[in-house]
Amino acid sequence: MRKIDASEEEELGELEDKTEALTLRSKRTERARKRQAKKASKSTHKTRDPLSLPYELVLEILGYLRPSDVFRLARVSKAYHKFITEEQRLIVRDITAWRYVCLDKCFRLPVIMDDIDPSIRHYVQSPEHQDLLVSHKRPFQHIQPPDAAEVCTCLTCVLRWSSLCLIVDFSYWQRNLDVGEPIPMIARGKQPVWNQSLITTNAAIVHKALRSPLWHARLLEAHLDSTTRSIRRHAENRGNKRRRFQMSKEEMDSGSDKFLERSGPPSIDIPFHRDNYYMLEAYLPNRGWSAALQGWMYAPAEQHDMDLQYIVR
Repeated sequence: MRKIDASEEEELGELEDKTEALTLRSKRTERARKRQAKKASKSTHKTRDPLSLPYELVLEILGYLRPSDVFRLARVSKAYHKFITEEQRLIVRDITAWRYVCLDKCFRLPVIMDDIDPSIRHYVQSPEHQDLLVSHKRPFQHIQPPDAAEVCTCLTCVLRWSSLCLIVDFSYWQRNLDVGEPIPMIARGKQPVWNQSLITTNAAIVHKALRSPLWHARLLEAHLDSTTRSIRRHAENRGNKRRRFQMSKEEMDSGSDKFLERSGPPSIDIPFHRDNYYMLEAYLPNRGWSAALQGWMYAPAEQHDMDLQYIVR
């Protein structure tokens, strides 16, 4: 073999290895490549369970949700269900503080008999007192009377019970009111099976609210939805010249009842019949407008205690 002298080596320059590695293509290598890519993706996009965050931060996050969203979150896992169930009172406190400031004072919970002093329970449940209740003598067709064995039947608590039942019933018929479909009317003195089943279901929901703050907040959410839909319907009726609550689209979508704190028409009349739903705009009991203070005055929470004192006397 001929030797390459120095001059020829300079002309050829430094040799460079440009040999490319063979690409291995097989099912085994393809599976291995996918496993490595999946493993790398998990390590770079690893999510953190919100419940692992500090306790106060978790409560603050949940306080921004709607009650219906909290119920959905409670169905995600046993851990979420346990946390929400145990801390629902604090969660609801934060939700109510900025979403339902007005509605929470309009729709207070009736007192359950377990929370009443045993020494005066028999006064409340006495036949003499029960005979005075109009709701038992002539009950509304769309409201189931409270069970005297479970719920206090002082005047304040009976009105509170009726108001909560009206929330559920009014919400049930919102679709009919939106599309203009008539609500079935019931002849005086009649109680059809479908209506009996409906008011029983409504009462069962209110019973849940008596024991669960989250269920109470869910009722307030439902009534805010019914109220905003009613105000929108009446605003679209150009022939309706009555005084109405002013509500912007942003306020309607906000999920807050702050706009109801503004001056508006009286809203304490009980819709004693479903026929009243057609013209009902905002049912907000237990409050009245004060011209002197230029604001709404709400019935005190202690009204129940004053009623008990009257019954005992």
